[in-house]
Amino acid sequence: MSIQLMTDGGADIPKELMDAVNIKVIPLYLNFKDEQFKSGVDLDLQSFYKKIEEKKELPRSAAPSPNDFYEGYKQVDPSKSILMISLSGGLSSTYENAIAGKELLLEEEPNRKIEVINAKTASGGQALLLIEAHQKIQENYSLEEIVLHLNKMVKHTATLFVLKTLENLVLGGRIDKVKGTFAKTLNIKLLMKASDEGTIEVAEKVRGDKKSIRRFVDQIGEYVKTVEDKVLIMTHCNAAERAKSVLADIKEKYSFKETYITEMGPLISTYGGEGALVIAFFKDKN
Repeated sequence: MSIQLMTDGGADIPKELMDAVNIKVIPLYLNFKDEQFKSGVDLDLQSFYKKIEEKKELPRSAAPSPNDFYEGYKQVDPSKSILMISLSGGLSSTYENAIAGKELLLEEEPNRKIEVINAKTASGGQALLLIEAHQKIQENYSLEEIVLHLNKMVKHTATLFVLKTLENLVLGGRIDKVKGTFAKTLNIKLLMKASDEGTIEVAEKVRGDKKSIRRFVDQIGEYVKTVEDKVLIMTHCNAAERAKSVLADIKEKYSFKETYITEMGPLISTYGGEGALVIAFFKDKN
């Protein structure tokens, strides 16, 4: 059985995975005051950082429309089933629009097989689920079996963030400017995580960059005891050396089966800010 894997611009997919697996990506939109870009299509990362610097503003993100998904699905060979792994429904209307796009195509072509998974995560978390889906395709799981399996794995996905700066949260209006200045003065760093509902919440506040990184690495052990059979994906916002250093610390402490490192796309970088790191891995099953 042939299955086309799909995702959206909320996913940050390591190059090795993109090279090895045929994944179709539906981009999200980034809107500056006077311009609109398709994330990762019209705007590469360096141009994105330059534009923020020039304009002193962050873009507003917008989900792909139901029609964007309809057009994306329609381009797939009708003989193939489609498995779409969507950015968390708790963060964006992307998931709802992916479902609406599916309904539009099924009205025209009722024999199509399209399944949409709410990843309840973003960035490397979506990539982790794509790796799992690809593995199950290789093991000849049916589409229905893969969907059942992935919906279980969504509940076991840990997505953890550490922010180096709060500037983007202040610029984007997610943190009050006074609170942001106060946090900067006290050198407070935020550790964040994807909640069970698929929203992003503050897990801890730590003073100092080194302490926050140490805590970022240590907390992995609170989610997982056995890592030899697990994959970890790290994404970073314009901070390759920082990411390599932290990944080396993680590998020294935890012997994950495989680790990947990749840069965040413009969408996640908008929220994370310079130096942000995200890791995703599967928690132990209870």
